[in-house]
Amino acid sequence: LTIQPPKRSDYAEWATLRGADREHFRPWEPLWPENALSRADWNRRLRLWAKGWRRGNAYVLFLRRLSDDALIGGLSLTNVQGWPASSSNLGYWLGSAFEGQGYMQEAVAAACEWAFRHLDLERIEAGTLPHNKRSQRVLQACGFEEEGYARRYIEICGERQDHVLFALVRRPDQR
Repeated sequence: LTIQPPKRSDYAEWATLRGADREHFRPWEPLWPENALSRADWNRRLRLWAKGWRRGNAYVLFLRRLSDDALIGGLSLTNVQGWPASSSNLGYWLGSAFEGQGYMQEAVAAACEWAFRHLDLERIEAGTLPHNKRSQRVLQACGFEEEGYARRYIEICGERQDHVLFALVRRPDQR
């Protein structure tokens, strides 16, 4: 994989991938606005994502397959907090055609390593819906440990949903 910030020229490929998998994403994400795949919304997102990078509080990244440079998904480190918390939230998505091939595990591991070394984070947190065992396996394979259960944690598919909470804490050799 290559993992890189989104750029203006990614729009068509992003809109095609997200649009084709809209029903696939529906049970796992907040409801999409009507214009979610429009060029105007893409430009709004790019501005917000760039602002997050400049401020150092949010990092959105796209995942591309090395063999053909195809956009396959994305991940984000958001709510980045400096010292004393030195923490972030992790979120991710993957096109349905690319599931079960190890891409997300590779991406999460690489992004967390980067965050520990370059953002000087001590802790990365992630939440999954209780029945999202595939996502939980990705986190566990990357060293995340289950830490708790948050009732009505985030709005998903139009309803407040409970989440299982996981965290990865930086090891001494990642300093």
